[in-house]
Amino acid sequence: MDGTTPTPIDPAPPRAGRRAWTGLAVLFLPTLLIAMDLTVLHLAVPSLTADLNPSSAQLLWILDIYGFLIAGWLITMGAVGDRIGRRRLLLIGGAAFGVVSVLAAFSPTAELLILSRALLGIAGATLMPSTLSLIRQLFPDPGQRTVAIGVWMTGFTAGGALGPLVGGALLEHFWWGSVFLLGVPVMLVLLVLGPRFLPEYREPGAGRTDLISVALSLATVLPTVYGVKRLAEHGPDAAALAALAGGALVGSAFVRRQRTLRQPLLDLGLFKNRTFSLAMSTQAFAIFAMAGTQLFVGQYLQLVVGLSPLRAGLWTLPSTVFGIAGSMLAPLLVRRVRPAVVMAAALLVSTAAFVTLFLVSPDGPGDGLPLVVTGFVLLSFGLGPAMTLTTDLIISSSPPERAGSASALSETGSEFGLAMGIAVIGSVGTAVYRSEVADTIPEAVPDEAARAARDTLGGAVRAAESLPDLLADDLLAAARAAFADGLHTTAALSGAVTTALAVLVLTRLRRLPATRPPADPVTGSGRRDAPAAKTDDERLTARQ
Repeated sequence: MDGTTPTPIDPAPPRAGRRAWTGLAVLFLPTLLIAMDLTVLHLAVPSLTADLNPSSAQLLWILDIYGFLIAGWLITMGAVGDRIGRRRLLLIGGAAFGVVSVLAAFSPTAELLILSRALLGIAGATLMPSTLSLIRQLFPDPGQRTVAIGVWMTGFTAGGALGPLVGGALLEHFWWGSVFLLGVPVMLVLLVLGPRFLPEYREPGAGRTDLISVALSLATVLPTVYGVKRLAEHGPDAAALAALAGGALVGSAFVRRQRTLRQPLLDLGLFKNRTFSLAMSTQAFAIFAMAGTQLFVGQYLQLVVGLSPLRAGLWTLPSTVFGIAGSMLAPLLVRRVRPAVVMAAALLVSTAAFVTLFLVSPDGPGDGLPLVVTGFVLLSFGLGPAMTLTTDLIISSSPPERAGSASALSETGSEFGLAMGIAVIGSVGTAVYRSEVADTIPEAVPDEAARAARDTLGGAVRAAESLPDLLADDLLAAARAAFADGLHTTAALSGAVTTALAVLVLTRLRRLPATRPPADPVTGSGRRDAPAAKTDDERLTARQ
C-alpha cells in the first residue's frame, strides 16, 4: 500500500430496466396519435364538406385550430405538469382527448366540430410535454435517455406520415368522423397501463399556478401564431401585423411578470444555460429551414408531377423510413462521437438535400420526381438525428423539476419554427414565382386566367383547364418554370440556414462529451443494467 487516498468515483446513474422500456412504449402511443391528428383530417375534407357544409372560414378553422391551440397551451401545460404531477396531467389529458374524440367524430354541425378540434388541441397540449418530461424520469442514464428520445421522436415522424394514409384507408370504408375515433383505443390503453408503468413526479414545494401568467401566455402565443399563419397566407396585411404587434406587446408584459414571481410559470433562467439555448435555437431554425421548402415540394408533386394527394403521400414514405433510421442511429453515434460532430454532420446532410432540390427541373415526372424523393430522403435522414440530439440536450441540460417546462419550450419553439418557415421562406418563394410568371405568361392568355396564374401555381393549373390545348401548354410551361425558380430559391435559403447551424453547433457545442456507455465504478468496464430507479409510488410502497 502506498498510503494514497483513492480518487472517489461518482456513482453512475441507475440504468433503466424492462419496466421503464414498457413505460416508453406506453408514451409512444399518444405521441404517435398527436402527430397523426395534425394530418389525418386532410383527406376527409371533401366528405366532411359535403356532410356539414362549412363556410370557407369554418373549414379553415376546422383544419388549423387543433395545432393552433396546441401551440398556445404548451407552456402553460408544461408548467402545470411540473406542479401537479406529470403522470397525473398525462392521464387527465388522455381521458379528455378520448372523450372529445368521440364528440368530434359525431359532430352534427361545423361549429361543434370546430369546438371539438379546439378542445382536442388543449388536451393534446397536456400530452406532449408530459410524455417527454416523463422520459427523463424513466431514463436517468444519459445513453439510455438518448435512445428513448430517439424512439419518442420516431412517434412524431411516423405519425405525421401515417396520418393521411390511415385517414385514406378509413375513408374507403367509413364516414369522415371515423378518423377521430383512432384516439379512443389509444387513450384507453394509456389510462390502463399508465398508472402501472409510468412514474409520478412533481416539483417539490410547488405553489399554485399563476393564472395571470397563464392569460398573458395565451395572449402572447395565440395572436403571434395567428399572425404568422395569416402572414404566410395573405402577406403583410393589417390583421397579420396587428396580431404580431399585439402578441409582442403582451409577450413583453409576460416576460416582465415572470422575472418578478418567486415561482414563475416560465423559468427564464433556463435560457442562461448555453447548451439549452443553443439546442433550442438549432431545433427551431432547422424546422424553419425545412418548413418553407416542404410546402413547395408538396405542391410540386401534385401540380407539376400530377400526383394525387394520396400518391404524393406514398412517395414521401421513403423519407419517413430514413427519418426514423436517422433518429435511431443518433444514439449509437454519440456513444463514440461528440454530439456536436454528429449534429453538424446531420445538418450538412440536410444541406445536401436542399442542394438536390435546387436541381429539380420544371419538366414534370421525367426529371423532377427522382430528385424530389432523393432530396426528401436526405432531408429526413439529416433532420432525424439533429432533432433527436437537440431534444436530448434541451431535456438533459434543464433541472429535473423544470423538465415539463423545458419540454414545453422545446415543442413551442418547434411550432414557431414551423410557422415562421412557412411564412418567411414560403413567402420568398411565392414572391419569386409571382415575379417570374408575370413576365412569361403568353400574351394570348385572357386577363382573368392570367390573374389566377400570377397568384399561385394551382390557379395556373385551373386556368389552363379552360384554355385551348396549345395555349394551356404554354401557360403551364411558364407557370411551372416560375414555380421551379421559387423552389430553387427556397432550397437555397434553407440550405444556407442548415449550413450556418452546422457551423454554430460545431463551434459552440464542441466541448460536450460523447455519451459513452457508463463504466463500472470498480472495474472501469461497461456495466450491466442495474435495477431501474424507483418511482414515487414504489418508494411509498416501500415505506408502508
